[in-house]
Amino acid sequence: MAIRMEKPWIELTAENVQALPGQLGVFELADPQGRVVSIGFAGGRSLFGLRSELERALRERPGGATRFRYEVNQQYMSRHRELLMLHVADHGSLPVVNGADPPAGLGRLSPL
Repeated sequence: MAIRMEKPWIELTAENVQALPGQLGVFELADPQGRVVSIGFAGGRSLFGLRSELERALRERPGGATRFRYEVNQQYMSRHRELLMLHVADHGSLPVVNGADPPAGLGRLSPL
């Protein structure tokens, strides 16, 4: 498995969100230019997993999000932190939405 999320982007529409599984996992949201604006997760408190979290993103459009990609992952907290650290390693900062409320104690990652 690649460390970076490499799935293709999906348009953030009601139809695409309704087709999502009700499972735990992580997701990235991007703006129209393809820049990642938020990295989130669907955990045990998400009523219908990824579908619920992306329905909220569809309503709120954080950071002007227009597309998303996701991974079903039972280790969603670890994967979420890994994706955040990877974004910092690649871009020098957190995505704009995550930067407004940065996670405590985020480590460093040195990908190849």
